[in-house]
Amino acid sequence: MPLPQRPGPLLQVDGLSVSYGSHKVVGNVGFELGRGKSLALIGESGSGKSTIARALLRLLPPTGQATGCIAIEGRDILQLSERRFRPLRGKTIGFVPQDPGNALNPVRTIGVQAMEAAALVDEPSKAIRKALVLETFAQVGLDNPQRVYDSYPHQLSGGMLQRVLIGLAVLPRPLLLVADEPTSALDVTIQKRILDLLSRLQQDLAISLLLITHDLAIAAERTHSVVVLKGGAVQEAGSTTAVFSSPKSAYAKELHADVPALNPDRYHKLRDPGFHFLDADVGKAPKIEVKGITKSFTVDGKVLTAVNDVSFSVPAGTTHALVGESGSGKTTTIRLLLGLDQPDAGDISIAGEKLNGRSQQSLRAVWRHLQLVYQNPFTSLDPTWKVEQLVREPLDRFGIGTRAERTERVREALANVGLGEHLLSRKPQALSGGQRQRVAIARSLVLKPEVIVLDEPTSALDVSVQADIVEVLLSLQESLGLTYIFVSHDLALVRQLAHTVSVMQRGRIVEHGSVKDIFDNPRQPYTVSLLESIPSVAGATRLPPQQFRRIVSQEKIA
Repeated sequence: MPLPQRPGPLLQVDGLSVSYGSHKVVGNVGFELGRGKSLALIGESGSGKSTIARALLRLLPPTGQATGCIAIEGRDILQLSERRFRPLRGKTIGFVPQDPGNALNPVRTIGVQAMEAAALVDEPSKAIRKALVLETFAQVGLDNPQRVYDSYPHQLSGGMLQRVLIGLAVLPRPLLLVADEPTSALDVTIQKRILDLLSRLQQDLAISLLLITHDLAIAAERTHSVVVLKGGAVQEAGSTTAVFSSPKSAYAKELHADVPALNPDRYHKLRDPGFHFLDADVGKAPKIEVKGITKSFTVDGKVLTAVNDVSFSVPAGTTHALVGESGSGKTTTIRLLLGLDQPDAGDISIAGEKLNGRSQQSLRAVWRHLQLVYQNPFTSLDPTWKVEQLVREPLDRFGIGTRAERTERVREALANVGLGEHLLSRKPQALSGGQRQRVAIARSLVLKPEVIVLDEPTSALDVSVQADIVEVLLSLQESLGLTYIFVSHDLALVRQLAHTVSVMQRGRIVEHGSVKDIFDNPRQPYTVSLLESIPSVAGATRLPPQQFRRIVSQEKIA
């Protein structure tokens, strides 16, 4: 039976400060969360969002010290001993972590781990607890609960794993659910499904939701109130409508401007010159040409066609985006484009030179003019090397110039991405996430390539750093005439950055054209579903409901 509700807010934080040793990371934070309501803690990396969540869950490391008041149903949990607080963790306060890949034990089945959560339910029968687990899995939208129960984490997709974590968190029916970036690692359509699920569970189970996110569009669309943090201090707080319609603090205004979904035309002055190349290159050979490429793999004795008859071309000086859900074939396509895999059929040309079918030695000459910026700057750079070594390595491998000339080109590449020479002697761990990604871009620029493949280059970055990187990329394209292939699941970012787009589904291109045409007048229901998944508030890109219904109706008729 649910506990009797007490008057007043469910969660009340007052004067909360958190320090690690002598270093204060959160100072004098206060906010309230009502019963059945939702509140978002938003801000860039290092703003204190996750630290506040850890303090609320009493999961600070031994060096962490929290002071102030965190009251749940009027009881200050900071004053409780660990023994008295432990029964509240899970039963009163549920937690959905950011990365399901790290949150679940890879060598134990989902069912074994789920039964640990079910132990928090006041039910002695193991059979009934298992039935509750399967019922909860069904409630969070997992189609075959028993198969999920019997599976290991690696046998499930990222979206399914996140649903498992949400299911385990809500199984004991907590009063408060803390969700720490629950969709940051998911593509846009799965993100929407997970957020819809959280909203529905919150309503059906009368759970209060504390959502931690750096995505303001999600906060604007999904929560009743927001607290804007920077440097561990509250910059602004209030109802979501008030904060997003008329932000008062300078920092909240900056965050608002950095969200792609809220400002689709922010970079139009930098991007629009590329559209002239589309018109000027009519009848000319494109910089990149992909014709009818197909690639299959054999998995467990079955043939899987990852890319099926894919074709597109990219004029010089423009950006072409590949978008689609996970498993749509985007990554395989760029691996073929980079020569890391060979297509079973079709041709790939860069600046008129055929890429497929060439030897590794012959490909080296092409790779000098075709570079890749990886998704995650935290793992793409050797942690034992200094910045100067990281950026200079491509020059060393291709034997370009004298030592003095290489040093000069390294400094030029860093200057192009807005980094100073004082960073040359630093290692990656001494850099911020944005600085790391700028180093990765500088490394790709140092060879002065003609084409750069950008594989989710900002997905690991918060919205403010993402905006800086996008501005760097577009400025470089304008000044150096670079051609980009941009792979992303963030369609709002694609609208800001790209000139043309190919929409991929199950290895095929289902729609192709200019970004404006595809976003304003999508012809395929799949494209509509992707666009409908973009979080929106006033001013964001969103299809009119009548257009969505019309296209879906056409699909049913067909």
